[in-house]
Amino acid sequence: MTSGGGLGRLRRQAGRVLATMKGDLDSVVERDPAARSKVEVAFLYPGVHAVWSHRVAHALWHRGAYFPARALSQTMRFITNIEIHPAAELGPRLFIDHGAGVVIGETAVVGSDVTIYHGVTLGGTSLSHGKRHPTVGDRVTVGAGAKVLGNLTVGDDSRIGANAVLVRSVQDHSVVVGVPGQVIAHGTSPEPDTKPKQDTPTAPDPLGLAVATLLTRVQELEAHVHGSGHHTHEHGPHMRASGEWELDADAIDYVI
Repeated sequence: MTSGGGLGRLRRQAGRVLATMKGDLDSVVERDPAARSKVEVAFLYPGVHAVWSHRVAHALWHRGAYFPARALSQTMRFITNIEIHPAAELGPRLFIDHGAGVVIGETAVVGSDVTIYHGVTLGGTSLSHGKRHPTVGDRVTVGAGAKVLGNLTVGDDSRIGANAVLVRSVQDHSVVVGVPGQVIAHGTSPEPDTKPKQDTPTAPDPLGLAVATLLTRVQELEAHVHGSGHHTHEHGPHMRASGEWELDADAIDYVI
């Protein structure tokens, strides 16, 4: 009776493991246009290998087998160039695209259906014990080279732009860009969407917006001082009707 119950538990555990692996493969096929088949993904995607090995290392860690868990994670770091601490908690259907240079710290928590691109760090800013790494919500996309640092929370359905450095918590549906990371938009999704939203070349730049605002203000002040009908510096930067700033032929000397 006992052996039969033990066999049943093993079968259930094996079923859960296979279901999780299938979900990981499905997530890649859904989000990566370059993925042609699940077989290709299973054998050739280092991000998948890193996630699968982490699930084994995580189980070993929670059973007190700390050295084997770290040995496995460091071996996969050497093979895949992706470093995930065995104690980190990764949700289902995580997709690490390309994977090169990804680092996920010990107390990091990653939700379900998250997409992480290469060069991303989920790191800590404290040397003290306890929670010191980020908690990333469900369906979050973290762009290439982004750094999410400290014991903070990234809300569900948020997007962290490429090379952004986020050091504070953000709400659900936030779009974050810049250094340090600034929230440039909020939104709501009527239905969960697991597909990553790609950053566009026209995504707002907080620093650029600030400079444009200052230049606009200077232009308005000069017009006010010299009269509304008087043109500002002929060779200075001026804004077109389209909202783009333009430099005249001799504007280099003016700007310098």
